[in-house]
Amino acid sequence: MINLKRIGLIFLSVLILSVGTLRADEGMWMLSLIQKLNSKEMSKMGFKLSASDIYDINKSSLKDAVLIFGGGCTAEIISKDGLVLTNHHCGYSTIQKLSSVDHNYLQDGFWAKNHEEELPSKGLTVTFLDHFEDVTAEVTKALAAATDPKAKDEALRTISDQLATKAVGENKFLRGRVIPFYGENQYYLVVSKTYTDIRFVGAPPSSIGKFGYDTDNWMWPRHTGDFSMFRIYADKNNNPAEYSKDNVPYQPKKFLTISLKGIKQNDPAMILGYPGRTNRFMTSFEVKETSEINNVITAYVRGVRQDILMKDMVADPKIRLQYSSKFAGSSNSWKKAIAMNEAFKKLKVYERRQAEEKTFTEWIAADPTRKANYGEALSDVQSAIEARAKLQYTLRYYQEALGSIELTSAALRFAPRPEGESREGRGGRPNFQSNPADFYKDYNVATDKKVAKAMITLFKNKVPAADLPEFYKTIDSQFQGNIDAYVDAMFSKSVFTSEEKLKAAQAGDKSVLENDAALVTGKNITDAMMKYTKEIEQYRTLYAKGQKQYIAGMLEMNNGKAMYPDANFTMRMTYGKVQNYSPKDGVIYDYITTLEGVMQKEDPNNWEFVVPEKLKELYASKDFGQYALKDGRMPVAFLTTNDITGGNSGSPVMNGKGELIGTAFDGNWESMSGDIIFEPSLQRCINVDIRYTLFIMDKFGGAGYLLNEMKISK
Repeated sequence: MINLKRIGLIFLSVLILSVGTLRADEGMWMLSLIQKLNSKEMSKMGFKLSASDIYDINKSSLKDAVLIFGGGCTAEIISKDGLVLTNHHCGYSTIQKLSSVDHNYLQDGFWAKNHEEELPSKGLTVTFLDHFEDVTAEVTKALAAATDPKAKDEALRTISDQLATKAVGENKFLRGRVIPFYGENQYYLVVSKTYTDIRFVGAPPSSIGKFGYDTDNWMWPRHTGDFSMFRIYADKNNNPAEYSKDNVPYQPKKFLTISLKGIKQNDPAMILGYPGRTNRFMTSFEVKETSEINNVITAYVRGVRQDILMKDMVADPKIRLQYSSKFAGSSNSWKKAIAMNEAFKKLKVYERRQAEEKTFTEWIAADPTRKANYGEALSDVQSAIEARAKLQYTLRYYQEALGSIELTSAALRFAPRPEGESREGRGGRPNFQSNPADFYKDYNVATDKKVAKAMITLFKNKVPAADLPEFYKTIDSQFQGNIDAYVDAMFSKSVFTSEEKLKAAQAGDKSVLENDAALVTGKNITDAMMKYTKEIEQYRTLYAKGQKQYIAGMLEMNNGKAMYPDANFTMRMTYGKVQNYSPKDGVIYDYITTLEGVMQKEDPNNWEFVVPEKLKELYASKDFGQYALKDGRMPVAFLTTNDITGGNSGSPVMNGKGELIGTAFDGNWESMSGDIIFEPSLQRCINVDIRYTLFIMDKFGGAGYLLNEMKISK
């Protein structure tokens, strides 16, 4: 048995001692522990902030100006009236939903001239952190009696609900949830508040907000004005409320001061945000699974599907609007999978993890107590990973290929639910059910039919016959093995191809819906996916046990060294500096880009690199106002050494005084293994310079009036 009390003491000492040995640009630090860290390193780098300036539960601090935007990004408040700044790609799906062919805000941009013109963004939320609370002792005690995974899950739910109820008390606007850290060696209660009346204020056209699109994604030099603005509305008491014309702009506890002073090489830079997921304790066995199964399948399948989508998007402006957000989300993961495998190979990540494991094994062998606590850790992880390999391969193809057919997904979503089945998910959120109008607005039958034919064919060619879902038997028996004919028949007969057909069927004989070909196919797919998920689940206990012991052992072995917890979409701080880098021999990338680079990349024949005429006019006249560099150039983006990952998109980048100098929006190509291993000489965070954001808002968008509610430091 692991001595949890001992591990807790080791955990604390690691946090207290680690900064002295930490490379300043590595680490995603929990805000609740900042006061325990040695701040000399940050002071030496030029930071003027105290721990309470960053995180304080008794008075306003920087954490009160930073929030979760939607379900997977970060944003910050930049005015006294709840004005929110985030990335263009974070607001992309919302902007797309608000757009139409006649009012295409993605293509043309949009700026509300007053509060009345701000557009309600149905379904969009923002969430503020209230506070963290260490509840490891309570959770560990509650889980002690659990004898199997099901009992453990139930015990965790029970203690989590109890702790959350106690923490929020009578405050109906707060929500608490227990989150594991360090491979379930630590637990924290995170208390938050969510606002639901969020309105779209403005954004540049995609020719600025996504300039370079997929070609430039994950690349440097970068010239993308990746930003958008929203506003939080609240009731008269400044509390969360559903949309109402009577709601008023939210009055924040804290909003960020904007700095126009500029940046230079080696200036301090700090980021607060919500990094989504890292696996810095990943073993060599998991590296192999990630690279050889997950990344390979993701890159291959999404590449095939994206080629189909792109051809239709280029051919038809309506389809391009319908599928822009879907394509962008898919492409981001597709390109990351490719880049990650390249980085794994270049940086020899697998071999480095093997070397770490060899050191760990030798350390264990030197002490009987260590052997008792951690001796089976690596073998348990290895056994679980290797045992689930074939299952993981098949499930991944199900998820990426058959799971991407929209018609079968719609059938599952809009079909009648079985008697007694809840229509609500956890927390009262909708379960399967959603608004058909929202789906069909962004759905094209012809495009999805092409995808379905390609995905069903691809799946058959890549997955063993024994693992094919039931509908392949129908293809063989009724369509003589002709997949295209099967898909044509399914689409022609299904009532789920349009909202009109669906409504008519819902008003008539329900058996028509229940026997619909698309629903039957969809159920075949989900039944098979559930089967493989359940089979993989049998190895979860063994894997979790090994991972927990391995991380606990690594904490003890590395006592006094930097061992920050993996990212899990809780607020973290990363600090570093503005800095260039050299990707290969003889090449040095500068830390900043300018508008001149936009003009150099311009290609009117390539939709990814079209430059708006007005921006070219501003460039030609050098009408940059107060936002220009001292030499007259217009800054666009810059690099820092901050440690970020997905979820940090939109995070505020701040100088040594905590003033806003930019927004994080990407990582460079060479950093794509960063979720697994940090490489300080190569890993960089790409940020939009706040001066370019304000220049586009003011000079290009004509929304300079927004400056009146901001606090600007010159």
